Amino acid sequence: MQNLDEILRSHKLTQEDYEHIKKILGREPNLLEIGIFSAMWSEHCSYKSSKKYLSGFPTKAKWVIQGPGENAGVIDIGDGMAAVFKMESHNHPSFIEPYQGAATGVGGILRDVFTMGARPVANMNALRFGNVHGDDTIARHQRYLVRGVVAGIGDYGNCMGVPTIGGETFFDEAYNGNILVNAFTLGTCKSDEIFYGRAEGIGNPVIYVGSKTGRDGLGGAVMSSDSFTEESKSLRPTVQVGDPFTEKLLLEACLELFKHDYVVGIQDMGAAGLTSSSFEMAGRSGSGMVMHLDKVPAREENMTPYEFMLSESQERMLICVKKGFEKEVIDIFKKWELDVAVIGEVTDTGRMELFWHGEKVADIPVDPINEEAPVLDRPVQRPKYLDEIADVTIDDFPSVDNEHAFDTLFSSLEVVNKAWVYEQYDSMVQTNTVKHPGSLDASVIRVKETGKAIAISCDCNPRYCYIDPRGGAAAAVMESGRNVAMSGAVPLAITDCLNYGNPENPEIMWQFAEGCEGIKAACASLQTPVVSGNVSLYNETNGTGIFPTPSIAMVGVNEDQHNVLPSAFQKAGSTLYLLGEIGHHFGGSLYMKALFSTVAGKLAPIDFEKERALWDFVVEANKKGLLCAAKDISTGGLAITLAKMAATSGIGVTCQVALGDKRDIFSETFSCAIVETSDPEAFEKFAFGGKVPFTKIGQTGGKKFVCNEIIKDISFLQDVFYKRFKEVIESDI
Repeated sequence: MQNLDEILRSHKLTQEDYEHIKKILGREPNLLEIGIFSAMWSEHCSYKSSKKYLSGFPTKAKWVIQGPGENAGVIDIGDGMAAVFKMESHNHPSFIEPYQGAATGVGGILRDVFTMGARPVANMNALRFGNVHGDDTIARHQRYLVRGVVAGIGDYGNCMGVPTIGGETFFDEAYNGNILVNAFTLGTCKSDEIFYGRAEGIGNPVIYVGSKTGRDGLGGAVMSSDSFTEESKSLRPTVQVGDPFTEKLLLEACLELFKHDYVVGIQDMGAAGLTSSSFEMAGRSGSGMVMHLDKVPAREENMTPYEFMLSESQERMLICVKKGFEKEVIDIFKKWELDVAVIGEVTDTGRMELFWHGEKVADIPVDPINEEAPVLDRPVQRPKYLDEIADVTIDDFPSVDNEHAFDTLFSSLEVVNKAWVYEQYDSMVQTNTVKHPGSLDASVIRVKETGKAIAISCDCNPRYCYIDPRGGAAAAVMESGRNVAMSGAVPLAITDCLNYGNPENPEIMWQFAEGCEGIKAACASLQTPVVSGNVSLYNETNGTGIFPTPSIAMVGVNEDQHNVLPSAFQKAGSTLYLLGEIGHHFGGSLYMKALFSTVAGKLAPIDFEKERALWDFVVEANKKGLLCAAKDISTGGLAITLAKMAATSGIGVTCQVALGDKRDIFSETFSCAIVETSDPEAFEKFAFGGKVPFTKIGQTGGKKFVCNEIIKDISFLQDVFYKRFKEVIESDI
């Protein structure tokens, strides 16, 4: 093959990879086969750098129906119903083309869920952007990215009729060169009506459905497996273009199909398109497959087998159907005005045989391409910066009075309300949303078939993960579970999206390894197994990587949709209690970042027993009707938590809290929360029998916010809280 070195380089394959491919095939590969191996062995598809560290995740529990390895994870939510959910990244495409990158990220995760037989009922997202303040080139571009990403997410989800019920948005200079767009979808179905991505049964037809295949997205999986440089702007053709109206038709057609006993297996065509879907379906079953690529519906003229196999055109599925039911399946998809074609069949050869107008153009054994993908044992090294930042404390900086500190922290984009974002999302479509965006902490939907409710929270504090990669990852699990518990739901399982820099850097690989260990420890101790997830590496531009960002989405169940616990004050005259004990913890805090532009220090102590005790305490107290509201203490500490509750509700508060240092009202201690009760006597009687320390700290009412020496009008808080975000993001429009 001419120009072999250049071909391998463009496909991100090494000479060692090439020799391995020749050994597998027993001959020289052709260009199509090189393209297929390149996609399947890309970081994005094979997890070759991360696989070593993903083993050992807790994945089992009596409520787990399907763990990692399928299109999405599945848990039992009782009464014959299941929740199907997953989170995935679309970081690289969204940085190149924010609208389509974010939109197709939503489309892809929706397909992962409805492929399993579930109707999507809730979307969420976790977004990270760089600096948006000021008039420099970076800030203006980041504001452009925010607007594009939010519009892409909103338009796709809204067109699909799936509510976007919550999420999180974070800003830091660490994301100037690589934004993160992590999309989450949850669907529900009957627990005995779940479909899997398998192709088995010799002679069973393989049917292509959905949109026609074009050249868009070519090389997407490979592109997402490398760092960005100045030349990355030329990668725009690798970003797919989405069509939510077609996806809506595809959703309804698939759900109609699932009502019949026609399907053996079904797989979304996501990263690497027809290549990954066909090889994964055959690989899960130990089968082979014959496919005739000239039968694939084409959107463009003169497309080649290489383009058909590696295109990442959106809104497409591959279905293995029981032989004899081809016409019935074709009729369903034609009814929904979708392209549909029988393009192959299952064999017992264990090989993927591809034909083009009768000529065999590729012949690859299935198991080796799946099972013999490189598993890299990359060098790891503890980052040198950790020694430089570990002993930094707030005492190393000039003293700041608490009122100035409060004003600075409360006006941070991390803290203020994101109505500008979530008002572009339809959060109420399907009429099941119980706790909507802007309500603080977890979002909640009802399960209309059973009267139960599902609570979801997406969380990660990248500053924590930067100063302590293991502890920060564990803290993300804790935070997401705490938010779910504060809604009155029992946290059950997580999906994760592990976003890190360049794995070829030993310090980044160490961060990743530590993050995995933190998640393992937290999930095992807190009894919240990992049921699905995604790894996104190479989030680096010109040698500068992002903060470690292991986004965690926790899913929990509340037995009663009518007993969902709010997170903002509910009435005047209620009594407030602090649960847990606030210490002097400012490592990685908003206080240190907002006031001194520093991310440093030691993370607050982590105690999984205390954390689980807090969850159980709040859930049980809510069941007994003792609570009006509950909110965990997180970013900005006690003062900012109370201020958000007051601003959201419009109800004043007066609190006096005895702490070791007056600055500790901003301390970010784990496993602490604020609860509101209208029956303090009954609450204290219950609390005295528990394992969670509690302290009466004040009451609600009036038009003032009072927290120790800080006094603000509620109208002032609301003005900042609800206007600040829009002022910044639209400053150059």
